Amino acid sequence: MSGRATRAALVALTVTASLLVGPPPAVAQTTTAFLASADSYVNAGSPATNYNSTNTLAVAATPTRVSYLKFTVTTLTDPVISVHLRLHTQNVSNAASPAGGTAQQVGTGWAESTLTYANRPASVGGTLGSLGKVLPNTWYEIDVTSAVNGNGTYAFSVASDNPDGAYYDSRESGTFAPRLVVLTGSSGTGDNVLLNGGDISACATTGAAQTAAIIAREPGTVMAGGDLTDSGTAAQLANCYGPTWGKFKDRTKPILGNHDYLTAAAKPTFDYFGPVLPPGKGYYSFDQAGWHIVVLNTNCSQVGGCQAGSAQERWLRADLAAHPNRCTLAQYHHPLFSSGGRESSNVRPLFQALYDAGAEIVINGHNHQYERFAPQNPSGVADPARGIREFVVGTGGRPLQSSFPEPAANSEVRNGTTFGVLKLTLSPSSYTWQFLPVAGATFTDSGSGTCH
Repeated sequence: MSGRATRAALVALTVTASLLVGPPPAVAQTTTAFLASADSYVNAGSPATNYNSTNTLAVAATPTRVSYLKFTVTTLTDPVISVHLRLHTQNVSNAASPAGGTAQQVGTGWAESTLTYANRPASVGGTLGSLGKVLPNTWYEIDVTSAVNGNGTYAFSVASDNPDGAYYDSRESGTFAPRLVVLTGSSGTGDNVLLNGGDISACATTGAAQTAAIIAREPGTVMAGGDLTDSGTAAQLANCYGPTWGKFKDRTKPILGNHDYLTAAAKPTFDYFGPVLPPGKGYYSFDQAGWHIVVLNTNCSQVGGCQAGSAQERWLRADLAAHPNRCTLAQYHHPLFSSGGRESSNVRPLFQALYDAGAEIVINGHNHQYERFAPQNPSGVADPARGIREFVVGTGGRPLQSSFPEPAANSEVRNGTTFGVLKLTLSPSSYTWQFLPVAGATFTDSGSGTCH
């Protein structure tokens, strides 16, 4: 289907519906339709022939005819809920069939202008879905959710075991062009959402109140990333943290920072959170949305060190071995990597243990800034295949640090002037992130990743 590339442009169908789930306020779901960027079919009876000029997508068993479609998915920021391949049968009598076709995912390295049966792409995985009886001039859908996990390029084949098969409109038809319909969002319960922010409550400033307003409207688990108060006193927890982030205590997973230990042994903070924060240790783990999530205590001198062989490092390796989830995330206060000048090499053995176990994400605070890194190994070498993506999110409310003395290797995004919260939305094999700024601020950052 040569020539008309513009018809493969993204068609955004923003269908937003409020979900009434009670406080926090409900989230939205969005449907986006992506038109095919390439499509054609091949014929085993003429294995060297390209059928691009026919403007038809044919599927049949005698001879074997298989249709191929390619889509480019972009601009998604929320997790994928469902994906359907939509096809329209041609308005001719022989478009009807008792077996409309079965879809599989295929490789993307083909072009419609050169595609033939002889060079057709190989299948990737098993059957995604099938159509039964189809009639002329009608839309049909095949569920291909399991093959699409976020932004990227995806390709599919459709084949039929019926001798006569069916005929569908190609992308040149315009109105009846094939499309990939993607539903994104969440259920509104926040079960797959983490809201991350550290360096939160300075009693003399209003930053924590501003970021708390974000959490009030967002469902999800609150990851309070350390330095919860100025110096960890019971009075500061009650009078400064309590009226802001403390409102969400029942859905909070706390992380300990160095300021929390300015009061001996961080006892008021342990007392404030109770059993969720294991006494004397402050490191623990839990599972959520198919992910394994580890909280570590990088106030190393307070827990017997963070070095290889320390009690915490041994616990971490055992915990990771006992939870071989495909997707793993860790959060602790002190970053190994930072462009803000306050990186901590003491945590490298913990980062190493996480890397060895195939973890996806590490989230830190300590620097009162936002920074995102590309996936990298414990030595700071870029590692797209199995590296850990680190976020520094010290933007919870304490006075910000705008200076980045020297950009670190693999640093992708930096901002030191905006209070906000990092929203992570977890799917079984992928994730999306979005930095949510406080009211009146404009900086944001978003993207997606796939688990190793």
